[in-house]
Order: sequence, then C-alpha cells, then structure tokens
Amino acid sequence: MLRLVVQSAKIDPPLAPLPRPCMSIDFRDIKKRTRVVEGNDPVWNETLIWHLWNRPLENDSFLQVTLQDMGSQKKERFIGLATVLLKPLLKQPSEVLFVKDLTLLNHSMKPTDCTVTLQVAHMSNQDIEKTGAEDHLGITAREAASQKLMVPGSTAHRALSSKPQHFQVRVKVFEARQLMGNNIKPVVKVSIAGQQHQTRIKMGNNPFFNEIFFQNFHEVPAKFFDETILIQVVNSSAMRYKAEIGRFQTDIGFIYHSPGHTLLRKWLGLCQPNNPGSGVTGYLKVTIYALGVGDQALIDQKLLYGTDDTDIQIFKSAVVPINMAYLQLFIYCAEDLHLKKHQSVNPQLEVELIGEKLRTHMQTQTDNPIWNQILTFRIQLPCLSSYIKFRVLDCRKKDCPDEIGTASLSLNQISSTGEEIEGVYSGFLPCFGPSFLTLHGGKKAPFRIQEEGACIPDSVRDGLAYRGRVFLELITQIKSYQDSTIKDLSHEVTRIEKHQNRQKYGLCVIFLSCTMMPNFKELIHFEVSIGHYGNKMDLNYKPLVSSTPYSPVIYDGNIYHYVPWYNTKPVVAVTSNWEDVSFRMNCLNLLHFTRDRLKANLDTLKSTRNPKDPALLYQWEKLLRELAEDCKRPLPCMTYQPKATSLDRKRWQLRSLLLQELAQKAKQAKPKDMVATAEDWLYRLNTVLPEPQMGLPDVMIWLVAKEQRVAYAQVPAHSVLFSPAGALHSGRLCGKIQTLFLQYPEGEGQKDVLPAHLRVCMWLGNVTDSKDLQLLRQGDTAVYAEMYENQAKYKDQWGQQGLYHCPNFSDVMGNKTLPMTDFQPPLGWHWQDSWTVEPQRRLLLDIDINKSQVLEEVYENQGRDTRGAWGPAAIPNTDVNGQPMEARENVKCPQGWHFKKDWVVELNHAVDSKGWEYGVGIPPSGLPQVWSPVEKTYHSCRRRRWARVRFRNHGELSHEQETLSFLQLGLAKGEEEGWEYDTFGSKFHLNPQPQSRFRRRCWRRRLAPNKDKGIAPIFLLEGSLAMDLKYHAGKEEDSKTWPWGLDRQFRDPQRQDTRPPNLPFIYCTFNKPHYYQLFCYIYQARNLVSNQILTFQGPFIRVVFLNHSQCTQTLRSSAGPTWAQTLIFQHLLLYENPQDTKESPPLVVLELWQRDFWGKESLWGRSVWPPMVWLDLQDRILPPMRWHPLVKELGKEEGEILASCELILQTEKLGEKQLPILSVPWKNGAYTLPKSIQPTIKRMAIEILAWGLRNMKKASSPQLLVEFGEESLRTEPIRDFQTNPNFPESESVLVLTVLMPTEEAYALPLVVKVVDNWAFGQQTVTGQANIDFLQPYFCDPWAQDYMHPKLPTLSEKKHQDFLGYLYRKFWFKSSKAEDEYEHEVDWWSKLFWATDEHKSLKYKYKDYHTLKVYECELEAVPAFQGLQDFCQTFKLYQEQPKLDSPVVGEFKDV
Repeated sequence: MLRLVVQSAKIDPPLAPLPRPCMSIDFRDIKKRTRVVEGNDPVWNETLIWHLWNRPLENDSFLQVTLQDMGSQKKERFIGLATVLLKPLLKQPSEVLFVKDLTLLNHSMKPTDCTVTLQVAHMSNQDIEKTGAEDHLGITAREAASQKLMVPGSTAHRALSSKPQHFQVRVKVFEARQLMGNNIKPVVKVSIAGQQHQTRIKMGNNPFFNEIFFQNFHEVPAKFFDETILIQVVNSSAMRYKAEIGRFQTDIGFIYHSPGHTLLRKWLGLCQPNNPGSGVTGYLKVTIYALGVGDQALIDQKLLYGTDDTDIQIFKSAVVPINMAYLQLFIYCAEDLHLKKHQSVNPQLEVELIGEKLRTHMQTQTDNPIWNQILTFRIQLPCLSSYIKFRVLDCRKKDCPDEIGTASLSLNQISSTGEEIEGVYSGFLPCFGPSFLTLHGGKKAPFRIQEEGACIPDSVRDGLAYRGRVFLELITQIKSYQDSTIKDLSHEVTRIEKHQNRQKYGLCVIFLSCTMMPNFKELIHFEVSIGHYGNKMDLNYKPLVSSTPYSPVIYDGNIYHYVPWYNTKPVVAVTSNWEDVSFRMNCLNLLHFTRDRLKANLDTLKSTRNPKDPALLYQWEKLLRELAEDCKRPLPCMTYQPKATSLDRKRWQLRSLLLQELAQKAKQAKPKDMVATAEDWLYRLNTVLPEPQMGLPDVMIWLVAKEQRVAYAQVPAHSVLFSPAGALHSGRLCGKIQTLFLQYPEGEGQKDVLPAHLRVCMWLGNVTDSKDLQLLRQGDTAVYAEMYENQAKYKDQWGQQGLYHCPNFSDVMGNKTLPMTDFQPPLGWHWQDSWTVEPQRRLLLDIDINKSQVLEEVYENQGRDTRGAWGPAAIPNTDVNGQPMEARENVKCPQGWHFKKDWVVELNHAVDSKGWEYGVGIPPSGLPQVWSPVEKTYHSCRRRRWARVRFRNHGELSHEQETLSFLQLGLAKGEEEGWEYDTFGSKFHLNPQPQSRFRRRCWRRRLAPNKDKGIAPIFLLEGSLAMDLKYHAGKEEDSKTWPWGLDRQFRDPQRQDTRPPNLPFIYCTFNKPHYYQLFCYIYQARNLVSNQILTFQGPFIRVVFLNHSQCTQTLRSSAGPTWAQTLIFQHLLLYENPQDTKESPPLVVLELWQRDFWGKESLWGRSVWPPMVWLDLQDRILPPMRWHPLVKELGKEEGEILASCELILQTEKLGEKQLPILSVPWKNGAYTLPKSIQPTIKRMAIEILAWGLRNMKKASSPQLLVEFGEESLRTEPIRDFQTNPNFPESESVLVLTVLMPTEEAYALPLVVKVVDNWAFGQQTVTGQANIDFLQPYFCDPWAQDYMHPKLPTLSEKKHQDFLGYLYRKFWFKSSKAEDEYEHEVDWWSKLFWATDEHKSLKYKYKDYHTLKVYECELEAVPAFQGLQDFCQTFKLYQEQPKLDSPVVGEFKDV
C-alpha cells in the first residue's frame, strides 16, 4: 500500500482574490484529489492511499502532483505541477520519504516560486498495525473504506482499439559522454518511424545538445507499436562509411508500455551495428515519450530533494558485452585544510563517481589528517562519468557538515582510449599518483566560453580560494571479484614518502603598471599568494612581503583610472615549500612551447584571407618546418625517473608517440585544406597537454579594496617556473613582462567593466637558482620599513591626547604598530640608515589631476524650530549622503584651478522655485528617505543644492608632467616636519588647514642584506619567524622589541585582531624614463551581427594604452563603420629598458562603443594586441593593417576590426619637436590614415534582384533590409507571406551606390536582414546573412567582352515556351530512336565505359566515354553551384554563423 500525506503548499506570488487550491495526484493512471481549502498558504494534512495489489513499486515509479485553483471563474486554474520519484522507497521501504518545498513547474516547464510539502510511505500490513493515531501516515478503517479501492490491473494500460488513433512521440536529446574518436564533431540523428531529425553539430567527446523532436501519428495501435526509433551519433567531419560512432534502436511499443509511457532521463549505451562485440562506444542521455490521446506526459524535472542516482541504469543491446573494472583510490593524507581562522576542523574526505559516494573515516581537531584508506568503485568501461569529484568536509556539525574544499579529476586526462594515436596503440586504464590534488573553495570563477569541446560542467567547477591538498593514488584493475568498498591501509607507506620531499621555492613579482580601473574611492593594494603562502589572513605561516603598498587610483582623463606608480614599482617576494616536480614541468613546458608556436603560425595562416596570396604558401611551409622541428625534440624521459608515477610514464609514452606522428604528417603534408589540417593537429596537441598531477597551486593575484578581495588574476605556476635545463623547459612567461586582465568572481562586479589591466614580471623557481636573479635590464631594488606617527589637535595644541581610539603609531590604514625604536630587522638583514621622515606623495595626489573641470556641490540643510520656522540644521552643510562638509564660503580654490562662476542654487530637478526639497527625518540618521518638491506641514527638514564648476589652468606642463613633478618634490618650506593634515575625513594634504584636527607623518628606514647566502636577498625577507615566536614565548613575555611589531596581543590566541604584523616594502626604482609615441591606424569594423534594425547607432572606437586613452569620431548608424582615422599618443612614459619594451610591449586595447540617441554609451567588444615597436626610425617599416577579432564579455567573438599600431621610441633629438614624429594628414578635425596604408577606394554599384524568402516559420509580413557600410535600402513588406513568399516585382530590384575598397581583403560584407513587421509598428530582425566576398559577383560593364545577363521571365503568355526552353536546356531532344537507345543500355554499362572498366564491343561506337564520374555528390562540385536554379540561395541565421548554428530561413536573389 502506498500512502501519501499532502501537508501544505505555498503560492507565490499570492493570488487575489484568495484562491481555493486543490491538490490532485496521479499514480499509475489513478487520480485522487484533496479537499478544497482557501488561501495562498493552504494546509491539508490529508492522507491518500493507493493499493499496489500484485504490482510492487519499481525503479521508475512516480507520483505526478498538480496544484489547481478551483475557485477561479474559469473551469479550473492551473498553478503548477511536479513529479516525485519513488525510487528511495524501493531502496529503503521502511523509511518515510519527506519531500519539503518541492518546486512546481509552469506550463512551459520552467520553475516557479510555488512549492508543496508531502510525505510518502510504502506500508505493509504490519506497518499499518503499528501506526499510531497521531501519525498522518496511519489511516482509520472508516477512511480506508471511504476511498475507492480500485484494481489497477485494468487501468495499467487501457484497452486500445483496432481503429487508427492519434499518437505522439517525443525524443529529447540532452548530452553525450565518452564518445569514441579524436577531434570529432558529433551530431545526433533521430529516426522516428523513418522520419529523420537531426541535432546541431557540436565538438568534443562530451557534447551538450538539449534539443527535442516531435512526431505525430494516426495509426492502428498494433502497427504504431511496431514502428522503430533509431538514434545514431555520427561524426560529421568523417567520411560517410566510417562516420557512425554508435547507435541505439528500440520499438515504440517498448516505450509506450514503460511506466508513464516514458523513458525519463535514461542513458543509452551506443554500439557499432557491424561490430557490437567491440563494446560500448559512448553514452547518450535522452527522454522518450510515446503518448496517446488523454495520456499525460511525465514531467521532465530535475529533482532537488536528494534522489541521487547511485545505480544508474544503462539501456543497451544484449549482445554488447559489459567491461567491468574496479577503481581503487588510496587516500593517504591531506595538508593545510583551513576553513575558518583559529579553528581546527574535523576533516572527512568524500569521493563521488557516477552518483555513488564513499567517505573516509573522520579525523578530529587536525588540519593535516592521515586517513590511509582504500575506497573502491565498480565501474563500466568506458566510464559514464567524466569526472571524479572530491569533497573535504568539516564534520563538526554532523547533520550539516561544512565544505572545506573541492577538487575534480578528469578521467579523460588520467586514461586513454587509444584514439589519440592513429596507429596500434591500445591506451591505458585510469591511474593517478601518488601525487597531491589541490583543493579549492569559496567563490567561483565567472563562466567563460572556452575552446570547443572543453566545456566544464558547473557542478565540477571549483572555487578560487586555496583550501589545501590531498595526497592520494588511483589504480584501476580488471578482475572477477570485488574487494570491500572501504578498507584500511597498512601504516607502512614508506614507498610514497619520496613523493613528499619538499624544496624551497621563491616567487618574485614586479608590478609595472595598473590601468583601466573603475573609480575606487578607497585605497587599494594587491596581494600575491601561492597556496596559503602569501595569504595575509592565514597566520599559520611566516609573514611574507606578499602585498604592495596602499595606493589611490587616479582619473586618466577619459573614463578609466590608474595607479600612479610611475618610476617606483612595487615588488613582492613570496617563499614557499613544495615537492620537486621539475621533471614533470620540464616536459609540460616543452609541449606548451610546441603548441604555442603551432598556434601562432596557425593564426597568421588564418589572417591571410586571400587564397591566391603568395605569402600563404610561405607561411604554410614555415608552419610545417617549425612543427617538424619541435616534434623531433625529445621529451624528458620518464622511464628511469625515480619520482615519476605510473601516469607520468604512460602519458610520456602517449605524448612521444603523438609528436612522432605529427612530425611524420608535417613532412608529408600537401598545401591542401591547410587551416583545417593545422587545426586538427592543434586539437590533438591540446588533448595531451593538461597535466593532472600538477602539484603546484596556481599563483593568485588579488585586488584588495576595503580589506575585501575584489578581483583576481590566476596564473598557472608552470608558466612562470624557471628550469636550469634551459629556456625551452622554463615557463614561457618566466622572467618576462606579461599582461593580465583581472576579473571579478562569479556574480560580482559591473557588466563590461574590467577591474584592472596589470603589467607584471614574474619569476618562480627553486631559491638555489635565484642567486643572479635580474628580471629587468634596469632598475634598483630597495627595501624599506614604514610606519606612521599620529597626532591630534587638543585645545589648540598638537599631541597624542585627542587621538581617542587611534593609536600613537600605526600603518597607513591606522592599524596599531610598535614605536620605531622597537622595530628589529628580520634575520639576514640590517639597517642601512636611520629613520627619516618621507611623505608618501603618491597618497597625497589630487585624484582630479587629469580632469579639465570638476563639479563641486554642497547641500544647505535647514530644520524646523519649536515655532515651525525654518532655521539652520544641526549639521548645516553636508554632501548628498548627509556627511558633514565645509561651508561653501570656506571652500577655497586649489592651486592650479580657477572658477568662472560663483555658487548657484541647482534648479534642474524636483525642487521648488528656490531650490528647496522637503522631507521627514527618520532616526537614527535623521535623514529623510524620500524628498518632495512641495512643502507640507509635517515636513521636518529641507535642503537645497549649491553647485559650481572649477576649471584647470592650462599651464606649460601636461597633466602627467605635473604629477611627476609633484611626486619628485622634496620637502618645501613649512614642510620640514613632513606632517600630513586631514580635514573632515577627506584625503590628506601637506598644508595645514584651519579646520584640521588630525595629522600624521611617515617614517621610513632602509634595510640591506647582511651577506651573500647564494640566493636572492629578497627571498630572505620572511618577517618574524613563527618558530621563533613559539620558542621565545616563555622567555620574553615582557619584552617589547618584537620584529616587525609583533606585540604581546599578537601572541594571544584569544585576540580577535588577526591582522599580520608590519612588514617591509620592496620597491624597484627606475631613474631614467623613456618617452614613446603611439600611432594607432583604425580603418573599419565588420561582421557585427546584431538583432537591431540598424546594426550600429553612433559607433566610435576608444583606444586605451597604459594610462592614456583617446576616442575616434562618432559615426552615424552603419553595418560596417569606417573611420579611416589615426590616433596619436605623444609623450608616453615607460620606465623599463627599451629592449624589454620591444620584447614585451604593453598591449593596445581597442574598444568598440555605440552611443544611442540619448547619449548613453554601451560597450560592444574589445580587441587586444601588441603594437609594433621601433627603437630606431631608420629600421621602421609601416605595419600593414590586419583584421583583429572583437571579443565580448563571455569571451565570444563578435566581429572584426581592421587596424594596426606602432610604438616609436622618442629619442632626445626627436623629443625637441612638439609635433608627432611622423607626418600624418589632417582633415576635418582629425588625423586621417597615411596614403601608403589607406586602401584604394572606388565608387561601385551593387545591384540585387530580391526574389523571395523560403522556409521561414516565424514570419508574418517580412521585408528585406540590405546594408553595406553606411548605406542601406529596404523592400516593401510581403503582405501575404504564407501564400506568396516572393517580394513585389516593383520593389525587387535594389541598387546601392557605395565606396568599396579594391583590395578584397579590405572589403566589407553585404549584410542582408529580414525584418518582420508586427502590429502597432513593432519590428524585429528574424534572420540575417553576411555575404563576405563580393568578388565572384564583380563585372565590368565597360569591358569589351561584357554581355548583359538575360534572366528568364515567367509571363503568362510565354510560360509554355519557357517550359520548352527548360526541357531542351536541362534534358534532351526527344526522338524515338534515342528513347529506344536509352532503354537499350543500362546505367552500369555506361558507368563501366566512363571508367574504362569492362568495355563491351557492342557499344563501341557510342559516346559513353564523354561521361564523367565524380567521387562525391553533385551538389558538392563547384561547377554545378549546388544544383541551384538561376537564383542563388543564402541561408539566414540569428547569430554569427558557426558550425552548429541553426538556419532560420533562406533568401533567394540574383
């Protein structure tokens, strides 16, 4: 007996008037209902029963729940429905399935906010006797009698007549996994009773489809059940005879007689039809319905209440063998498992594979647990799951453990099917370690569109924060018996100790620039960490110099901000201890070098768009030569490496075989399908590139504001790792300047806003290899200790009496430190000089220094007195947020600025005639929440806004030179003591003000290393050693001289302030600046697919280079905006050596923006590339313009831009000129392109005969919009599209007169849009086609051999002649002799004669030898032009056309 207690429901949003909900539940075609109650939160507590009779519960048994409003004026109002699977009751019959807050779905199968709460139990007679009166699942005899006991035998499958009935078959394809093959492009073909359906083409071995197909029938049930459903997975890029990956076939009757007439989210095992004994070739997840009239489809709902599939059933053919294996995980130990500060954890490791979860035993109160256990999983090969999921839990709360960290292990990276090599290679079973696996937690990285086939499911995406490492080993065995699932290991694990030997690593990062930042109103700094090392919040490790000094952000004069480091670059140095993985990293970096060179050559090959360009063949030969050279370079051997694991050796063998195969292919390659061939090689290299046994965590660079981590950059450790074996074995970015674009964690930050654009130089390696570390060619390294002395004004005297909660000595943020007399240098360092006062002018910079004008505002506040009259408020002058400010009469004009007008009352918003707005003060702030322009008697306060604009004086120096001169100034007269004064909580100033109540000054002292210890001195800066603190805790309890300000409170474990102690700062100072000029040549953009009627509204380009940015002119709406403009940046300041700049120049960022009619600007995309650097004008060659991709927010490419840039060093001789170095034409207020680089323009006419539209399902009254650059034309709408899909004859000919480049590489595409017209003037773009190459349609009317094209006309009088013309042209002249002749000879004889096989003398004198046989279909032969008629057909898309883009219609024209 199945018993259901319907407890309650929640209807959200609430319905009005109050609904009268009723719950109906279906089980095995038996529907039962609850009583009707009233309200949006109904409570029933009603029990419903179903007798199972002789049909026990099955795995697919389910309840279908529907919530309806019976009080609606209509018959019934549907609210939502859901499905409850009863599989948990089958596994644990004695348990009660409690379903709380089950989400209901709407008509579109989308989740709603409505929920229901149920209890389900499977009860026997003994259970019925045990139930008490208070149990809702118990039921009295009277209640049981009142409910009809229906026998389900006759209702399980209702009687089907012999007459034809209506049926429907639905097949939904979700995803595929573990498809066999290499570099495949799978497509799923579904044949329902012979009717073909097909999904979009995807890439990779684990693609997602998520497509549904319908097929309706009107058949006799018996015949309908005999029809078959054939599902094939085909590799669309392979030859047809070997394209099929696998198939699954079943009859519709099997689906119809399944529970609910459905196979719900089932996995199908695919197999080869000709060789089923080879095993499963992949898996496909589908839902299949077979429904008759009146059948209700089972809701395809992903349940959220914990019905995990621990035994997934795979449907496959009985002749396909099952290959079972046992995957053993040896869980040894873990380290650094931190979740919260000063709190030990009770760790437990959970491993999940194909829904099955196994856990180790729990360790108590430890961050470094030792488990020594074996977890065994039984899997089928190939394994259905692509990942093994690891979770470390803190089991302090038994019912709800906290997640410490997660890690994922891809089975494709630790095993091989053998498909990677096109030879005799059988692959290897999954294996791993013994090695460390890094755990992550916290916030996740944002979703980014990755390479095709590399999509990672969200469930296995790990967090960003480092949470420790797990040391484990994985072995797969094929055997006939199964060991126990969880077994303890022997404590004798000495064989793995060699893998845990640690070495000391040093990480050095030089911050060169930080630009393209939003406006951070508070001070910011950067923190660098690798693992827990460098994390300032983790006090279990030695304090390290892992963060830069605090700094403000300065406006760059356009829209971005930057950090004013200039000639003083901050440096961080982080030391850490890890195992030696150099043998593994050397191999990985060598592969990355091969891959990077191949990708760079491939990108250059793609950029050559003209197939007749002679440079194309040269580039192809260069690609082959360098690939063969790289592939012949042997990888470091793993066979005799003592620390190499089994996976290392097997992947080394796989990688070596692949490189040998690619080297052989590079020798034999022909100049045919060059791009496709190189892309295939690149894909195969990428498959063997990932290293699952990395060991070293990634280097994290965090942007910190308000002591919160705001944004991050993640750098793989191997890419900056130094190797003594040589440059090829080192990381490609080791010791080189690189550019990093920071990004916000998932769900944070503003859209289309970059947190920061960093230029850094990084080095990571063994500290013993850092003796001669010199990252840049110039620059002096200095180390300083820094602290602030604070004073307050008390009774007109400066001193320490009025500081209150502020300490006497602090850091820049006001955190307490020791006095300067109590500082001690760290071990290995000594003081070079004494303490000196040195104001940090970087913190005193005017943040408006690059603005030409600034709006100042002050709010005048008044309140009512006891008589009801208005008078000054308690705080008479505030800002917009109510913070106190100086009176406007006391606000003085800063130096270098001037006012044109005095203060005026602002009347441009909702205020009265005098500028007042009124409100009611609400405690505790006393500020109104709503302001009104009309005075009421109950208003208690009012305010008005005073504003004025101050303008910058135009002096001889530029804004940047003013900034530099301010930073390099010494202490002026009156500033000998170096005090900085604060006013009303604003920024500090060197000059005291009458209102100043607080001041401070910065003391600095330089350090120097004691002696050369064989390593870089900066790696000796480890602050106060934690071991020393523990050792001296008892002896020096009363001592005050703790290195770097470690006081007694820091040693107290109960202390809440967990800030790290004061640390020194490292700087790299550059004495000689270098000036450059940047010339950016911008021509046009194209392929900007947009669903707007007009593709672009007011397009303009913003060019950003370091802390400078400029904009082009704004154009009118255009599908291919053409600027033909040069942007010149003069006096660009770079401090690094010119050779370093030439090798790693700063990147140029081009942003495409559009401005609408209201002046609002929105970002379309960015394009980033390095400029060409010229250190000597004598060597300069004008760089050619190239097409660069425009990338949108998620990493998706949308359009291209034609541009080029060059950066020229400005020597002393050239610097004397105030004009640009190069002579650039000036026209209409802007620099134009040089004639030598500007494409040749020719006026041309484009004639289009618009014939009609085809296969457009969602169109009512479409019209054609043709765009070329800024020119556009439209046809009249097709009024009756369903009966006549052709354009009106009067509007079918379109002529566009345009200016077009003569070079094909610079030509814009012709954009064709189909605009559908709806009621009330609504217009939408339903399809779009881009005709990229117009050269095939080019004709010269003035040529001597020109013939005007004659197109056939379909007039009523001559239609018979036209049909005769077609008959004669495309068929043959009919005659009796020829008819007899044709019937006399069969087609096989003609084929043999045409192919010179089996010639018969009987037809010796016939003309069969003129027949030609093609090896492909005739549509693929270029000469036949796809067997189209005289009108050409173009496919229409709603997105940028890709391999799997759906076609929404076709456009026919001439």
